[in-house]
Amino acid sequence: MSEGKNIMILKVVGYAEAIVKYYKIEELCAHVWIAHQRFPTKGRVWHPGGAHPFGGINAALVHNGDFANYHSVCEYLAERHIYPQFLTDTEVSILMFDLLERTYHYPLEYIIEALAPTSELDFDRLPKDKQALYRAVQAAHIHGSPDGPWFFIIARSLPQKGAFQLMGITDTAMLRPQVFAFCDGEVQVGLIASEKQAIDATLLSLHADDSRICPVADRYWNARGGSHTDGGAFIFDLEPDKAGRLRISCTDKFGIPVPMPTGGEACDFTAAVPEVAGDTRDGLKQSFEKRSAADIFEYFSGSIRKWSFAEIRAALAYLIELAGEPKGSSAAIEALTLLNDRRYPMGMKKRNHILYLVRSSLNAVFSGLTKLDGNGPAGDGYRLIDHGTRGLLRPPQNNETTLVIDATGFDPEGEGCDATLLMDAYLKGWRRFISFNCIGQRFIGCGLGPDTESVTIDVYGSSGDYLASGIDGLTIAVHGNAQDQVGQIIKRGKLVIYGDVGQTFMYGAKGGSIYVMGNAAGRPLINSVGRPRVVINGTCLDFLGESFMAGDVLNGGGFVILNGVNFDDEGNLIALKEPYPGSNLFSLASGGAIYIRDPYQQVVWQQLNGCGFYRMADEDWELILPYLEENERLFGIKVEELLTVDGKRLNPSEVYRKVAPVRIAALGKKIEGAVVTETDLLTVSTGE
Repeated sequence: MSEGKNIMILKVVGYAEAIVKYYKIEELCAHVWIAHQRFPTKGRVWHPGGAHPFGGINAALVHNGDFANYHSVCEYLAERHIYPQFLTDTEVSILMFDLLERTYHYPLEYIIEALAPTSELDFDRLPKDKQALYRAVQAAHIHGSPDGPWFFIIARSLPQKGAFQLMGITDTAMLRPQVFAFCDGEVQVGLIASEKQAIDATLLSLHADDSRICPVADRYWNARGGSHTDGGAFIFDLEPDKAGRLRISCTDKFGIPVPMPTGGEACDFTAAVPEVAGDTRDGLKQSFEKRSAADIFEYFSGSIRKWSFAEIRAALAYLIELAGEPKGSSAAIEALTLLNDRRYPMGMKKRNHILYLVRSSLNAVFSGLTKLDGNGPAGDGYRLIDHGTRGLLRPPQNNETTLVIDATGFDPEGEGCDATLLMDAYLKGWRRFISFNCIGQRFIGCGLGPDTESVTIDVYGSSGDYLASGIDGLTIAVHGNAQDQVGQIIKRGKLVIYGDVGQTFMYGAKGGSIYVMGNAAGRPLINSVGRPRVVINGTCLDFLGESFMAGDVLNGGGFVILNGVNFDDEGNLIALKEPYPGSNLFSLASGGAIYIRDPYQQVVWQQLNGCGFYRMADEDWELILPYLEENERLFGIKVEELLTVDGKRLNPSEVYRKVAPVRIAALGKKIEGAVVTETDLLTVSTGE
């Protein structure tokens, strides 16, 4: 179909790849692509017209979610003589968008506000003039606002400007996953998806066609629905520059540009890798002789700023060569892992290009290990298995200690997935695992049962949903961003994430020690019980610890430490503008506590629901200090830096605030193991 100018919509009942074959579009070129593959749950699912995307004039929309007020929206449209044909909420979504844009001529900001109204504390934090404007928009269009979980991706042609647009809009409660990414450079790519795995797969495919596109994005991020911070929407505009070449800019709902890393020096991935220079060879060889990953890491991280990309590639190639020496693979893997996980100064070089080189080197070392069917000694104890040799799985022999699984080619789930192979290997006696080249496979670490303290799993690549769910004792390290539904109903064990984590992290968790280097998306630790102990160094979108039921925090219960920090482009630790931006912190919790780094007391009582701010006592600090010390060991985030504010080292009680459930009737009685007075309970959620 074509509705408008420079737009084409193709539909098939079947898989997305069937569209490519059916319409023969392998060689079709376009500036903007939008695609959808999901079993439909409403409407005329048997008819191609009921498939996504749905079109308006000059626009196409795909949708993940379900409206609770579908009939209300239909009535709203019927009053304006607009009638849907396919009985699906996706169709009424684009009809609403088209009405607001083409009939009412609203600017995009007002359209987004009509679809996803700003409410609660976020509304109060808007400027007064914006409040008045949004109040008028809401009064006119609230009955047409979709209610329930939804996420829209919309592609538009703007023929009057000779431009194109791609945008993502999320519902105010953020009940559906969404990820944004941007690759800047000579060739720009803006991406929006439900899950990061799709973005990673797209970038890898694009890199294979055009090596100027890095498979690692400059930045990945999420939108916070209905918020005063970004408005729950991001827009990629493709407009011609002065030379007539289309260039991409990215802004949020309010038109504020999305900040990108400052480093602009790019790597030419097509150039031949030169020979390593003599002084670099000597310095690296000297560091490597100790077989100390820390020494190798220090040599690299201290040199990258002054090296050129050609010198970096040469040094990494030499490190891969050294990995073939006796006991060399362990040192190389550990050093490259540190270069992947830690933050360090890179000068003006693009960090994502450095990461791609490091991750490619790791994959080269892993791929060069002795295969499970190979002859000879196991070297450092590693044995490699892949999809082609999966049928040769056997128990470990002699000094074999680590099974390295190349996830390429394995199914995403089920009997043919790499997670099933790992489980079978565990039953055969393997206890240490490395999984690399992950491309979205799910359930890694699941199904191993109880008493698995001796098991460790290191995950590299783009791992999928439900990783570490239900684990009972084992340790998993994710060397990058994790996805959605990670650590659900986890009972015991340790989970370390060297990046961000997606939606509904640790839903229903019962225990475990968990460390997240970056941010969590929406709804982490909902309905958690028992004694989960969690450190999140960044922040989360909203609904942190909703219905948390983790007992008495000072008597074996669970807690969350929210540090609200990030790294600048030079690897220095910096505080976020807001330690917690959401309106629902520890909402309806009945046990446990959240310790939030908030020296300026930016978090206010309106963000709480049934909780209060308690005095940070000495026993609270004694409780969380060991976890902050382990956090320092894992991520290099020093406790002393966390306690330093504006260059001054403060007491823990001046930096951290304790949020815990309030039982008003118990004032003056023992709460959380101590007699609570008005001094202890600093503020309750009523504001009194």
